[in-house]
Amino acid sequence: MAEETNKQDQARPSAEKKADAKPAAKAAAKKAQPPKLEDKPFSEFIQEHYLPALKEAMAAEGIEDVDFTFVQQGVPIKGANSNEPCWQVVGKWQNGDRAFNLYFPDEDIKGQKAFSYSTYGNAPSTIESFMIDERRVNLELLVMYTLQRLNAQKWLTRN
Repeated sequence: MAEETNKQDQARPSAEKKADAKPAAKAAAKKAQPPKLEDKPFSEFIQEHYLPALKEAMAAEGIEDVDFTFVQQGVPIKGANSNEPCWQVVGKWQNGDRAFNLYFPDEDIKGQKAFSYSTYGNAPSTIESFMIDERRVNLELLVMYTLQRLNAQKWLTRN
């Protein structure tokens, strides 16, 4: 009987080690996953992921001549404080006849965002909130909402 107890005691540490190894293996697997696109630095996410995805989505809608710039500048709307620059995605097509700005005042895709548009080289007259009800922001949603906002102007498809 003493031999049985010793065998059980010797078996326990290896079983405990196996149990401890499982959470460690899970943690290592989680660490091995690449970071989410949305967790990348702001400018890297916009330039390397958002702009190419938006250009591809607009091409799928038939807009091939779009030109995007990613700049930090003042808001080009009358009455806005142009001394406080913010990051903006500026999109233009049809030789500049159609343009939009997507503003990121917090330099964060999960922070505040705003949208404005203009036609025929005029300055935008209003600034609108953008994606204010979304708790989660990712690449797909950002592209989808941008296209949705452009389509609201009847710039992508006719209703």
